[in-house]
Amino acid sequence: MTRKSQSRCLIIAALALLLAACGSPGKPPAGSATSAAACPPCPECPAAAPAAAGKADAKPLQAARWSDLPGWSDDDLAAAWLPFLQSCRGLASRSHWPQWKAVCDEARAMAAPTAPAVRRFFESWLQPWLLTNPDGSTRGLVTGYYEPLLRGSRTRGQPYLQPVLGVPPDLLTIDLGNVLPELKNMRLRGRLQGNKVVPYFSRAEIGKRANEGGDRVLLYVDDPVELFFLQVQGSGRVQLPDGSKLRLAYGDQNGHPYQSIGRVLVDRGEMSLEQASMQSIKQWARANPSRLSELLNANPSYVFFREEAIRGKDGDGPNGALGVPLTPERSIAVDPRHVALGAPVFLATTQPDSAQPWRRLVMAQDTGGAIRGVVRADLFWGFGAAAGNQAGRMKQQGQMWVLLPAGAAPP
Repeated sequence: MTRKSQSRCLIIAALALLLAACGSPGKPPAGSATSAAACPPCPECPAAAPAAAGKADAKPLQAARWSDLPGWSDDDLAAAWLPFLQSCRGLASRSHWPQWKAVCDEARAMAAPTAPAVRRFFESWLQPWLLTNPDGSTRGLVTGYYEPLLRGSRTRGQPYLQPVLGVPPDLLTIDLGNVLPELKNMRLRGRLQGNKVVPYFSRAEIGKRANEGGDRVLLYVDDPVELFFLQVQGSGRVQLPDGSKLRLAYGDQNGHPYQSIGRVLVDRGEMSLEQASMQSIKQWARANPSRLSELLNANPSYVFFREEAIRGKDGDGPNGALGVPLTPERSIAVDPRHVALGAPVFLATTQPDSAQPWRRLVMAQDTGGAIRGVVRADLFWGFGAAAGNQAGRMKQQGQMWVLLPAGAAPP
């Protein structure tokens, strides 16, 4: 048996062990809970399918020159220096730190460098690589996210009726990278039922349990739509009745796949693909309150939170997956299977709903359930309504160049 076949067998075994249930692909959950018959055991691991004839997948990283980066000489790179130093701090605990140590040590030794000095530093120490999709194309989707402000209370009562849940103690997280290196960055989540591991509860099931007081409640907010989009963004701030504010940071996720409710509305003919945005979805929700619960439950994915204090006078950004604060318009979420967290990335795209170029050096400091693919980025716009307006309208095409230490072979 080839190594590829062995990997495939282990994936099948892990899924069978941890999920212990089958569903019909593409079929939405029925009712407020899902149930499925147990999968019949696989008598033997299937043989690896022969490679498809034709052109091989393009390499995800293609060597590039600095002159290939459109707008590189126009960006105010001094504004990217502090985010880069934040990346260095996060990289120090990562497995690829040895590759970055000399670069980061040199950067830390520079005191308040000017924009030209920053440019010389990057061009001397790093090399650009063009991110390339398997089909050879170099353009991909660039979306946006932000940190919203919600109104909430620590006690339940009008108008604060929507529970915000912390990470439940019965949620299990299994890192498949510990089983097989090829499965790095892949995790399965579930719960124990007797002596079996089964899928964790879906959004609909969690909502029912929360209403019965069956899960850990951090606080209550006043709007189910804003709570849903808080989960999409991954973090946010809540203003309490006394005027004080706190941050809700990403805690964990229930393991179910993310389903875009915008796509659901498009597929149902409620709006066109061009109309689908956070703003238009909120408008639909206000106009259709009786159908809201059904729409939200079409996305079985559910995010749990943890409470944090807001640091600094105006408040630093929330910590991303790298473990460092995000910087507005200088931090992005990426697919870590293709872009290493912490790496600088030159992003060439356009302004939301516009053909006006937007070209900046950003840092890969976060991840997201919907961020999948080589050329794929989610730009952090910051905190508040203005940032939300930009993030909600951003659905652009773009190119990405990841900057890696000079002389280092790409992963």
